Amino acid sequence: MRVNKISRATQVASLVLMGYVAPFALSQDNGGAKTSASALMEEVVVTATKKASAENVQDIPVAITAYSGDQLDAMKVRDLQSLTYSAPNVALDDVGTTKGVANFSIRGLGVNSSIPSIDPTVGVFVDGMYLGINAGVVLDLFDLSSVEVLRGPQGILFGRNTTGGAVLINTRKPTDEPEAKVKIAAESGFRGTGVNYYAMGSYSAPIVDNVLSAKLAVYYNNDGGWHKNSLPGSDIEDRVTQIGGTPAALLGLGLPVARNTPDGTINTGQSETMIVRPSLFWTPSEQLEVSFRYEHGEVEADGAVIQNHPGANGVANPYSSFSRDSFNVSNDEIGFLDNEWDQFIAEVRYDLGDAGVITSISGWRDYSSLGRSDIDGTPIFGFHADIDVWQEQVSQELRYNRNLSDSSYLTLGLYYFDQDIIYNEDRQLLGGAVFLNGGGIQNQSTKAVFGQVDFDISDSLTLNIGARYTYEDKDAVISTLSLNSVECDPRIPGECSEDFKDKASWNNFTPKLGFSWAASDDINVYAHWTKGVRSGGYNFRNSNQAIPPGPFDEEIINAFEIGFKSQSIKNGATFNAAIFLNDVSDMQREVIVADPTAGTSQVIRNTADARIYGLEIETRTPLTENLILQASAGYTHGEYRSVLFDLSGDGTVDSADKSLEIPRLSPWTWGVGLVHTGYLSDGLSVDSVVSYGHRHASFYTDDNKGRLNAVNALDASITLKWNDFTLGLYGKNLLDEVNHGTDTQLPGVLGFGAVGTLMKGRVMGLELNLKF
Repeated sequence: MRVNKISRATQVASLVLMGYVAPFALSQDNGGAKTSASALMEEVVVTATKKASAENVQDIPVAITAYSGDQLDAMKVRDLQSLTYSAPNVALDDVGTTKGVANFSIRGLGVNSSIPSIDPTVGVFVDGMYLGINAGVVLDLFDLSSVEVLRGPQGILFGRNTTGGAVLINTRKPTDEPEAKVKIAAESGFRGTGVNYYAMGSYSAPIVDNVLSAKLAVYYNNDGGWHKNSLPGSDIEDRVTQIGGTPAALLGLGLPVARNTPDGTINTGQSETMIVRPSLFWTPSEQLEVSFRYEHGEVEADGAVIQNHPGANGVANPYSSFSRDSFNVSNDEIGFLDNEWDQFIAEVRYDLGDAGVITSISGWRDYSSLGRSDIDGTPIFGFHADIDVWQEQVSQELRYNRNLSDSSYLTLGLYYFDQDIIYNEDRQLLGGAVFLNGGGIQNQSTKAVFGQVDFDISDSLTLNIGARYTYEDKDAVISTLSLNSVECDPRIPGECSEDFKDKASWNNFTPKLGFSWAASDDINVYAHWTKGVRSGGYNFRNSNQAIPPGPFDEEIINAFEIGFKSQSIKNGATFNAAIFLNDVSDMQREVIVADPTAGTSQVIRNTADARIYGLEIETRTPLTENLILQASAGYTHGEYRSVLFDLSGDGTVDSADKSLEIPRLSPWTWGVGLVHTGYLSDGLSVDSVVSYGHRHASFYTDDNKGRLNAVNALDASITLKWNDFTLGLYGKNLLDEVNHGTDTQLPGVLGFGAVGTLMKGRVMGLELNLKF
């Protein structure tokens, strides 16, 4: 079967490329419209070093993959997950149990949790504002100026919870000239799946010439649902009785009735998203720039699409079990999700001339999520859960940049972050015969001071010295799930059990020492040692009163990296490489095990000390004037140096635990792509893009019972461009690969098996772009 898939991939790639090589010799004038080939070879400027001015990505001593807005358009990027196979050793997955929850991993450092009190290993920043929880992160992207994916600890400039790396999302500012853009698209799996519609547009114009400009960007998505949820047959009750289980009537067997289709299935995974983003850009003088960005978003969707397949013990769930290499699902509860958020970001930049530049970034975000999912993934009422999250955050960064001398540059900053999180979860097992409710409230506050100085030792050698001091405290009130057998609301004091109350604080000093060497005009070499910290904290999803929900301690990383960057002066070709080593102390993990009383149990502890090392290579090379090659490869290896917790679940901490593989660590990731522009006549061109990415299989849980499939992702597109009009046909996941966001074992009381949240398979789409 795999051979056939690869054969089909080869045919598709051949058609895409061969169909447009012939027109290459025709007219080379496309009327000034930017083609995909030209966009891919443009210089990308980034903000990763937090200097007063953005820099060429090739000039900074950081392992980073960055994309301009035009490049993102050429790649048909819709969300962060679309970039998963575009950078080495990077997995920007959606956990899937709740739409939009990040499950990111970079260089083998990631989490496998949707618990909002668990801090990420990969920090996400929107226009300089840190997103404090992993919920509401993998949402739709539009009207962007760039996305920057930084690999390795970024704790000096970006603070805690960037031990794996950081993702920087930068939206477009209003323009000085009137400009309108419209993009509409429709896609489907063409196998009875629903149609997915996109519509987005922006209008930017000056209000006062050269002083004040405004923009309104709007996004709408209506997804008809890709997966087919098979309704159970009439033999379900007989099957339940035959295996000696509880009769279906007691289990509360409920069959979905909404959106029934004639073939006995329904589309699931439906969603509707609306985002509105007004912004202002004010320049009252040559020295002062002020930008205001507000965003309101709403998502109404089905619950998670969860598949039940045989577990690590090989036992298939008797009620419903499918091959993990299929898209088959049968859930009695379609579920729902309601997300809503508002955020405001104000950036002020004041240029003091020779005295430096002061930058202030103020952020506020209010987020809520209410949802329900069928956790057991079967057509019986085995394990359903309601998950509600409320979060509000405020942040302030004040930064000062200046040249101290002709040979030294200073970046100095103060940072403040405060957020309140409220979490509530209902678990209903065995048709509601078992009801658990719990969650908690947490307030956290972070204060930091950071600085970095770049010393030019010579014309070609620069020394980088930086440090950050951080103080953080968390105050938590937690209600253990097993102690609340009726619905309660943690927002009302005393209504839930509130069996755990605690407050903890941490402070640390994280230094960085490195250098960069311009070996020639087109070659840079860099190396650094830095320290990163992932916050300690508490477990909102505690299900066992005998196990305290915290506090667990911080995760500390000592990271070493040597990198090489080159950019050809002749044709702009780039070639980058890096080798890295991360020593991880007090690795912070969520250990997931099957639990006969709670369905699953999540225990969060500092489980081990580990070492992770690897290699990354990237290139972007013009093979001809209009044919661009993109390629990347990443290798990662990790092993435990010592184990502090019973990872295998056998009751002892021993060599069996130490021999386990580190979860979320995929040994190999690689990708290759070709972008070709063919010119048909004046003002008319055709862009052809094909890319193929691979990610090795990896374990999902610490006991290595849960695992994630290897994935081979083939995407292709053909786009006709005529001045400011483009019409494109594209395909994603053309090999129809099955990818799961999770893989969790179920206990015997729920029929065994494992459950995984399913991503979409093959989609084909048509996209229209207009610019006025």
